[in-house]
Amino acid sequence: MRFDIITLFPQLFGPLLESGVTRRAFESGQVQVRLWDLREHGEGPYRRVDDRPYGGGPGMVMLAEPLLQCLQRIRADRPDAAPVWLFSPLGQVINHAAVSQWAAGSGAILICGRYEGLDQRFIDAHVDAQISLGDFVLSGGEIAAMALLDAVARLQPGVLHDEGSHQQDSFNPLLDGLLDCPHYSRPEVWRSQAVPAALSSGHHAQIAQWRRQQSLQLTARHRPDLIDQARRQGLLSKADLAHLNSLDQADNSGPQTGAEPGGG
Repeated sequence: MRFDIITLFPQLFGPLLESGVTRRAFESGQVQVRLWDLREHGEGPYRRVDDRPYGGGPGMVMLAEPLLQCLQRIRADRPDAAPVWLFSPLGQVINHAAVSQWAAGSGAILICGRYEGLDQRFIDAHVDAQISLGDFVLSGGEIAAMALLDAVARLQPGVLHDEGSHQQDSFNPLLDGLLDCPHYSRPEVWRSQAVPAALSSGHHAQIAQWRRQQSLQLTARHRPDLIDQARRQGLLSKADLAHLNSLDQADNSGPQTGAEPGGG
């Protein structure tokens, strides 16, 4: 797969492409990344890529013509009709399902916006989809692009040391979309805190049960929406539902606080 990235700051991507376990995907060519400096297509002697917004107001707007010139150069260099994605606050929030789909695809052209955004006429004419990391604003789309590249790269075969590592990630369908359980390593006792007995028992069924129950407990506490989703999809077993019910009962039977009868 191939990702072409339109950016004003191509140098920001160096550490991502050269560091960490995901660099294997980039070095091997499993995930090809081409960086396109938008400034090379800027207007005039100063390579201008932005101007003041019509209607007034703060900030600047990225010009449509340099973006189009850069996009046309990419189209001439790519053999396929890759979709154009723009990182934008109004875009669809990236999730595991989307990343998994992209990881099996052929890539895309990513636009990293800056300033107040892009001229809307370019968006209307050339952007196929808008995507977002969440409900907050960054100074540019580069960090979002790096997050997408990292998420896609780690799902490529042979990139992670253990082929099954990503299958136990939070949100993975093999975990029924739930959060992953806690993890422990050596030593068995660290600063008077021991590893949970189930994990050191050597009993595989007991370990699997503990991990499932911890996954359910963490998800119910921090992301109850994921529990509701798994319940609607029929992904929770009778044992899962019984464990969740026991958690609810424990919460409801906890110490009660409040004013004494007759208190002010």
